[in-house]
Amino acid sequence: MDSSTLNLHPSFSLFLTVILTLMAVSCANSNLFAEYIGAQGLGVKFSDVPINSDVEFHFICSFAIDYSVATTPPTPTNGEFGIFWDTENLSPDAVFAIKQDNSNVKVAVSLGGATVNGADVYFSATSVDSWVSNAVSSLTTIIQEYNLDGIDIDYEKFSDENDTDTFTECIGQLITILKANGVISFASIAPFADPPVQSMYQALWQRYSSVIDYVNFQFYGYDDQTTVDQYVEYFDEQVSNYPEGNILASFMTENTTVKFQLIQV
Repeated sequence: MDSSTLNLHPSFSLFLTVILTLMAVSCANSNLFAEYIGAQGLGVKFSDVPINSDVEFHFICSFAIDYSVATTPPTPTNGEFGIFWDTENLSPDAVFAIKQDNSNVKVAVSLGGATVNGADVYFSATSVDSWVSNAVSSLTTIIQEYNLDGIDIDYEKFSDENDTDTFTECIGQLITILKANGVISFASIAPFADPPVQSMYQALWQRYSSVIDYVNFQFYGYDDQTTVDQYVEYFDEQVSNYPEGNILASFMTENTTVKFQLIQV
């Protein structure tokens, strides 16, 4: 996931129709906009993105990854996270400035992602206790250095697709501890329509939904010929999969550079 340019995808009008349809059938107000930013190194700054002062606005820096690139291919580091987003443009000073200028802005970090240095990223833990300990320590350092507000969970591949318990406990305990320590104020998850992915995130949701604030479901992963009715059907399906969750509708605004935005409806 990455925010890059402000060019609108040709199907943007279709998405607006979808959002208006979802708002028409939803009891909640649309009051949150989230933007993934920083994964492709294209020099996008926080200040390049228009911010609506009437909504809560989240930037999600992509990514922090528990992998080492000192080896070829990169290797997992059991919860010891490093920064892989564009730190030149999305620095601690830049985070401070955008939050100082916009009282409605919060900044989070997304964990995991699809690849690092061209290699697939897998969630991999030696043990629950060691992974959680390393993750709490390394992420606390990153979050405090950058004055971040939350975390987003975006692991998309898993070293053992049948072991939902380890993923559930590692992520659930991580969020619980960071919140209890006052390190973060919100957490989100970013599943998509893939059976192994859904099994992991639904198991996590069943046990730890009370500490997960938003479900940033990757609706843009569906076919680009998706109709309004199909989109609404997909949305309703995820409402059922993540009961009582704040499901955010998502879209891609540029066809080749991969930019995603999410709106709570």
